[in-house]
Amino acid sequence: MGESECQYLNGTERVRYLERYIHNREEYTHFDSDVGLFLADTPLGEHQAQYWNSNPDLLEDRRIAVDRFCRKSYQVSTPFITERKGERVAARCPRPGTSRAP
Repeated sequence: MGESECQYLNGTERVRYLERYIHNREEYTHFDSDVGLFLADTPLGEHQAQYWNSNPDLLEDRRIAVDRFCRKSYQVSTPFITERKGERVAARCPRPGTSRAP
C-alpha cells in the first residue's frame, strides 16, 4: 500500500513530497523529494529502494510530483480554504432543547 503526502512551508515557497510504502502496518521504503531517491526503512525495503532507484524514468516522475501534485493541489485548494477561514459552524449545531439542527 502506498500513501502520498505534501508538506508546505510558507505556502509553496518550500514544498516536500513524500510517498510511503507500507506492509503489515510498517513503512518499508519511501520517496523523499528533498533527497530525490527512494530510501529504505527496513531490510525488506532495501531491495525495493535499490530497484526503484535504478529506474531513471520512475525517479524523474517522482521528482516532478512536487509540481504536478503538491503545488497544483495547493493552488486549487487555497481559495476554498481561505473562503472558509473563520466560518462559524454554530448554526449547524442543535439548539438547546431540540433534537435536531435548525
